[in-house]
Amino acid sequence: MLVSEYNRQQFRDICDEVVSGIRTENGVGTLQEKTIHAVLKNYYEPDVSKQEQKVAGFVADIFTGQEIIEIQTRGFYKLRRKLEAFLPLYPVTIVYPVTHLKWLRWVNEDTGEVSKPRKSPKVGTAFSIFPELYRIKMFLPNEHLRFHIVLLDVEEYRLLNGWSKDKKKGSTRNDGIPTELHEIVTLETISDFAQLLPPDLPDGFTSTDLKQKLRCNKAIAGVMLNILAHIGVIKKTGKKGNSIVYSR
Repeated sequence: MLVSEYNRQQFRDICDEVVSGIRTENGVGTLQEKTIHAVLKNYYEPDVSKQEQKVAGFVADIFTGQEIIEIQTRGFYKLRRKLEAFLPLYPVTIVYPVTHLKWLRWVNEDTGEVSKPRKSPKVGTAFSIFPELYRIKMFLPNEHLRFHIVLLDVEEYRLLNGWSKDKKKGSTRNDGIPTELHEIVTLETISDFAQLLPPDLPDGFTSTDLKQKLRCNKAIAGVMLNILAHIGVIKKTGKKGNSIVYSR
């Protein structure tokens, strides 16, 4: 999904409003664990009367009257009971935020001092959703279930309370403050999932081939192939040594 400059500015405004509200409520410099969740909830549905609504015995993040939107940063397995209740009644969109670019800031708990941001070399991608999808694999063939992977630039605040000499190793993540909306990847149909495969994969390919094309780790490539085979995007056609061979 293309993100327009209007959408990006709208996202920035919501970020400012949510973060300002948190600091007003909790004190200057005090952060909240679920800022990303709060920002996305207000981005997808600014009308607070449609947020945190009870549906079929569960509380939905957003219920418009026609669809349900759940924002889930991790732990998709926690959604199983909700999906069992929601999907027979309404279409469900799961919004999954991914940190695309990250700047780290360290917080001294004793003085309240916050370090200048330092950019992390890691770059997050949409493919990180696949281990989470594995946890709700049984629901994926349901045509009423959709996913929005929201790639964000984030300032991550960590407490200097770790076990190492500089207190950084083993430190606690205090919060992630989104600063920019980079891209939204939508998975609404089987063809959307199919488009995640690199177009230049060989006709018969393995998880190693996919790993090299996507430049991801082998675990991500393996679970991605497992999911795509489960929903019928690819099929197993044989073996090459110890590796399973797939085709589109």
